[in-house]
Amino acid sequence: MDITVAIDAMGGDHGPRVTIPAALDLLKLDSKIKIILVGLTDAIEAELSANKAQVGSRLSIHHASELVLMDESPQSALKNKKDSSMRVAINLVKSGDASACVSAGNTGALMATARFVLKTLPGIDRPAIAGILPNQHGITYMMDLGANADCTPEHLLQFAIMGSVLVSCVEQKAHPTVGLLNIGSEDIKGNEVVKRTSELLKESHLNFYGNVEGDDIYKGTTDLVVCDGFVGNVALKTSEGLAHLMGGFLKEEFKRNLLTKLMALISIPVLKAFKRRLDPRCYNGASFLGLRGIVVKSHGGADAFSFRHAIAKAVEESRSGVLARITQQLEIEQIQVNSSNTISD
Repeated sequence: MDITVAIDAMGGDHGPRVTIPAALDLLKLDSKIKIILVGLTDAIEAELSANKAQVGSRLSIHHASELVLMDESPQSALKNKKDSSMRVAINLVKSGDASACVSAGNTGALMATARFVLKTLPGIDRPAIAGILPNQHGITYMMDLGANADCTPEHLLQFAIMGSVLVSCVEQKAHPTVGLLNIGSEDIKGNEVVKRTSELLKESHLNFYGNVEGDDIYKGTTDLVVCDGFVGNVALKTSEGLAHLMGGFLKEEFKRNLLTKLMALISIPVLKAFKRRLDPRCYNGASFLGLRGIVVKSHGGADAFSFRHAIAKAVEESRSGVLARITQQLEIEQIQVNSSNTISD
């Protein structure tokens, strides 16, 4: 079955100059997808013409007359931009005309609009943002990355359930391991929210590894690391900053003198391999889990290569049946909670 993705063609720092070439690239790579470009028709057609492309059976345009600015408040976008490219793309998911939506637009506005239009899945109080980071062996999934600064233990359990299903579906892992981010691996460490969350995870059907620390993210100790959005966003931005710092230091050292420049030439194959492993563009695309539809958020400054990865992520989530699997797992965990409550009463 073909997967149809609605793309907010106007979102992000670069708009159609990035979103459309990325969409065209993926259409060439995957013959079983269809794409709807949402936004200002004239701007989309101009970019298609510049790329010597045109609409057809697998590529269409859906006009939207408004844009959500990158610095616009979520309230303003939700109230005043009902025909924005972002909202219209999400509406296509709700109506069933698209399987997923991808946008590089304003994160707060995208989350607020998606939650308002699509609503949350039964058993989910709050949507959360899941992303991936490189580790020594591959990748580590992590959530929440910024949608929920203050969480209850029940919220964190919901995040763990959704994230575990995401890893299981996309990475084809039957029982992905789940770690709870803490200031130590011992059960006595952490605040009361984390301690209670640990108890809930132990009682769940998830493959709970236990508490993990910040360095475990990059060791690849667990497939999924769970935390609240405040901690997750700080960890993510710190990681991005460190990657830029390392890259900058390498450039400075290799440019220091003639000898180091010659060493840089000799090291080019190694440096390219190093860059590929840490290239954030390869990990672009954060999933908004907990909604009644698939929404993937691309980095606002993404280039075409990076944005293509975000679209591909939305396609993979659609194909692997993430939404249905999350619903099934929530039902399993709810049965267990009800059963334990009955026993304790």
